[in-house]
Amino acid sequence: MQQRQRSPAKMASVRFMVTPTKIDDIPGLSDTSPDLSSRSSSRVRFSSRESVPETSRSEGMSDFSGATTSVATGAGEPASDKTPNPHDVAEDPGHRKELYLNNINYEDGDEYFDKNLALFEEEMDTRPKVSSLLNRMANYTNLTQGAREHEEAENIAEGKKKPTKIPQMGTFMGVYLPCLQNIFGVILFLRLTWVVGTAGVLQAFAIVFICCCCTLLTAISMSAIATNGVVPAGGSYFMISRALGPEFGGAVGLCFYLGTTFAAAMYILGAIEIFLMYIAPEAAIFRSTNALKESAAMLNNMRVYGSAFLLVMVLVVFVGVRYVNKFASLFLACVIVSILAIYAGAIKSSFAPPRFPVCLLGNRTLSSRHIDVCAKTQEQGNLTEPTRLWGLFCNNSKQLNATCDEYFTHNDVTSLPGIPGLASGIITENLWGSYLQKGEIIEKPSVRSVDVLGTMSQEYVLADITTSFTLLVGIFFPSVTGIMAGSNRSGDLKDAQKSIPIGTILAILTTSFVYLSNVVLFGACVEGVVLRDKFGDAVQGNLVVGTLSWPSPWVIVIGSFFSTCGAGLQSLTGAPRLLQAIAKDNIIPFLRVFGHSKANGEPTWALLLTAGIAELGILIASLDLVAPILSMFFLMCYLFVNLACALQTLLRTPNWRPRFRYYHWALSFVGMSICLALMFVSSWYYAIVAMVIAGMIYKYIEYQGAEKEWGDGIRGLSLSAARFALLRLEAGPPHIKNWRPQLLVLLKLDEDLHVKHPHLLTFASQLKAGKGLTIVGTVMVGNFLESYAEALAAEQTVKHLMEAERVKGFCQLVVAAKVREGISHLIQSCGLGGMKHNTVVMGWPNAWRQSEDARAWKTFISTVRVTTAAHLALLVAKNVAFYPGNTEPFADGYIDVWWIVHDGGMLMLLPFLLRQHKVWRKCSIRIFTVAQLEDNSIQMKKDLATFLYHLRIEAEVEVVEMHDSDISAYTYERTLMMEQRSQMLRHMRLSKTEQDREAQLVKDRNSMLRLTSIGSDEDEETETFQEKVHMTWTKDKYMAARGQRARPLEGVQDLLNMKPDKSNVRRMHTAVKLNEVIVTKSHEAKLVLLNMPGPPRNPAGDENYMEFLEVLTEGLERVLLVRGGGSEVITIYS
Repeated sequence: MQQRQRSPAKMASVRFMVTPTKIDDIPGLSDTSPDLSSRSSSRVRFSSRESVPETSRSEGMSDFSGATTSVATGAGEPASDKTPNPHDVAEDPGHRKELYLNNINYEDGDEYFDKNLALFEEEMDTRPKVSSLLNRMANYTNLTQGAREHEEAENIAEGKKKPTKIPQMGTFMGVYLPCLQNIFGVILFLRLTWVVGTAGVLQAFAIVFICCCCTLLTAISMSAIATNGVVPAGGSYFMISRALGPEFGGAVGLCFYLGTTFAAAMYILGAIEIFLMYIAPEAAIFRSTNALKESAAMLNNMRVYGSAFLLVMVLVVFVGVRYVNKFASLFLACVIVSILAIYAGAIKSSFAPPRFPVCLLGNRTLSSRHIDVCAKTQEQGNLTEPTRLWGLFCNNSKQLNATCDEYFTHNDVTSLPGIPGLASGIITENLWGSYLQKGEIIEKPSVRSVDVLGTMSQEYVLADITTSFTLLVGIFFPSVTGIMAGSNRSGDLKDAQKSIPIGTILAILTTSFVYLSNVVLFGACVEGVVLRDKFGDAVQGNLVVGTLSWPSPWVIVIGSFFSTCGAGLQSLTGAPRLLQAIAKDNIIPFLRVFGHSKANGEPTWALLLTAGIAELGILIASLDLVAPILSMFFLMCYLFVNLACALQTLLRTPNWRPRFRYYHWALSFVGMSICLALMFVSSWYYAIVAMVIAGMIYKYIEYQGAEKEWGDGIRGLSLSAARFALLRLEAGPPHIKNWRPQLLVLLKLDEDLHVKHPHLLTFASQLKAGKGLTIVGTVMVGNFLESYAEALAAEQTVKHLMEAERVKGFCQLVVAAKVREGISHLIQSCGLGGMKHNTVVMGWPNAWRQSEDARAWKTFISTVRVTTAAHLALLVAKNVAFYPGNTEPFADGYIDVWWIVHDGGMLMLLPFLLRQHKVWRKCSIRIFTVAQLEDNSIQMKKDLATFLYHLRIEAEVEVVEMHDSDISAYTYERTLMMEQRSQMLRHMRLSKTEQDREAQLVKDRNSMLRLTSIGSDEDEETETFQEKVHMTWTKDKYMAARGQRARPLEGVQDLLNMKPDKSNVRRMHTAVKLNEVIVTKSHEAKLVLLNMPGPPRNPAGDENYMEFLEVLTEGLERVLLVRGGGSEVITIYS
């Protein structure tokens, strides 16, 4: 302690020492370092630069605290003599606070060693420590992305937070089995045999292979997206929306929702078909004896039973999803058992095929529903009696000599095994397709028959729809959907980034093997006419795939019925939640009501809407018509998943770092191409309808949806495209044919940061008509470090005004110490590369004569000079408050152009551009030019008309002759008054300056002052040279300077004896004469465009220049002064 008191200066120097957990491991420190080894983890220790003798732990701690205190209080203050004991510190919170650098920033529970981060204590207010950040990341709860959601979750009071449920599901249970259950569906059991029989084994294999490749490539892309960061619960919608933005996400999300909803309808229709055709045919309500009307009756049965089934399923889902989830494993078991039964039956058929005879009349297949014996006659004792088949074809006659159908008479009845078996070689007949028209009889081509027409009897097996390769693709594709089941459960997975790719791809490989092998097995085991028999009429009304199964067809019938019911329940469970997720994102305003749910989180309103849409699918009543609709929506969803992956890969976004490595942009593009091809192959008109629906949703979200920033790939694509385009534009200046005004609109803000002249922005929007570049610039006076918040508020005000006026452009606000400097910076630096402004638009400083403050018109002239120096065009709108709004179109009138000097053609181009807008569309253009005495006015008019004809501009032409005349007394007096006013104002400003200086001198008599002029502007440069000199003012020096200033002030009496400058008189004469002519000709014009004279070279004549412009435009309601940029902007060439 005495040593520290003797040398307090050394206490200000601090060194840092990192002390490991085991301090004994470092030689030489164990004796001199405090005993910190009991604390876990490494710590940073502050100590004096002096050597510390071996002392007790308390002295070591006192040295620590003393050094810390000396740092906090500064080197000039000695450290405190009293050092607390560390045990006392631990017991006394008041003493503990004294140890911190800044006591007010710490609480009692703060970590003692937080002072090790004292260098970053200012950052701690806004940025978390690494330890707290990692703790929050470890407790991530699969929240949807977005700052607002995270903030809401974090702001929940600690007492209200529910304990986080740790997900425990692995790859097999969480992804693989759910994907199997969703992929295997009704098409496998009800339509795959028919697809194989109609298309043939080769084409059916191609259909299945293409569809499986599509889903496999989509799964690879989905795996890359799903492993690029923590996967939020919500599945494919969240992946697409966060990868491609809210517009694409909302459009594709709704398409995926509609696809899932129609999938529920398809599963219900499949379940009803199994129920009415194979389980309980007698339950049909509508029946018909006419074969042609039987299908219509069946559709009505499907509608009635389907609606009833849908109601029951909706009630089950409404009561509780937990019941659906409990039975999910049962439904999956039904699917697996049914598939195993198919394989078992196929193997058994190779040595003991099941007996399902098929009756043929010639080569035509007969329905066995009304046939007892497959023969024309049968022996009953010694008598030959006709069979029931005879009566069907012989007008119900029992006579052997009755008149029968011609085809029946000439052809024999034969019987074939419906399931020849795996070893029969029937696959050779089934390799090729046999596409049929609706109502065509299913025939076996290899059986010979007498080619006689005969009558179309209801006893034949007929094709119920016209088939084609494209139709079969659309019907089969829903059987490979369902690959998103794993990503939909991402919130329940232990390791989603590992489980989703492995489980999904394994499930697709498994189902693809099952589908492809079944195609071959069906073609190798089942007779072709049976395969083409969609409803099993030729095999006693059995389910065709059931005839192959072992041990009984009922295994497939019951298993497929329960699996389709389960799949329908899963769809009715998932679709409302998907709609709720879209609604909660608030990107589609009219869906907001569907984001509400019951107290337990069940989306009631979304479930009702889903039931209504599913009912529309059930009213279609045909599985073959609903399946292509469903295919469109799923294919569009898969297409955009592939597009998202390809875009992110090609753009090489820094955040694109998937853990799944086996992806490539080429694979994604191939998958996207297959999806697009399948959409148009299966049903081109459905594809167009789906795209139109998605496009309408996209545009609706773009114009009406909430603004979301999700860092999507489309934004990255826009940035890359913009960069590419800017680099191309940088190659050279635009050609005259491509020149259009790229505007920099200079707006002025008032004290409340509101725009003073919003009509200037309205005029700019009318001039642009939504095309080209528009930059709205404004200047705020102040210090940027202190005015950042106000600058942001002002920028938002300008942006809101731009939205209100529908100006598509950019806002640029500059904070500068002086307005002139800010405007100069805007004119110099706005734009990027080739996208820079070439025209400056500003308003005329109104009431500049009445204002004692000359800043307004001096800033105006400074802007004119800067614009001229930058070779930019300038448009000055005078009386801008009288310019029309966007909702005030003129019914008629003229836009008058006064072409005094040629400035590149701006005066010709501007009225043409204005007339593109609805406000000015009905106005006609008149072009006036001035002819001097020596000019041939008639020839000038002809030449001007020819010039306008070549420019393709329709306008009336008039040449105004201005004869030489003497300068009038009015002009002389006007010039004299202008100069007298200018001189008087100059004296007044000088007097005000002197008064201000004298008051300042009295106030700060003993101060060192730098005096500058404050009479006219912050950067007034028109005062005398002495005002710019830095001087040390004493009273004597000031009185001497004041005496020198007093002499010029005596010249006020000479104002009445002044004579105007001759050049000013000449310019005033021109302004007055031109104004008379313009007012005479254009006093009723809706807008007058006029060449703007350049500013004088001598700044002393600035005020006279303003007066000349005022006189030139006097008496005109709306004037646009135009000054070209020095380059041609219009051409007669193509």
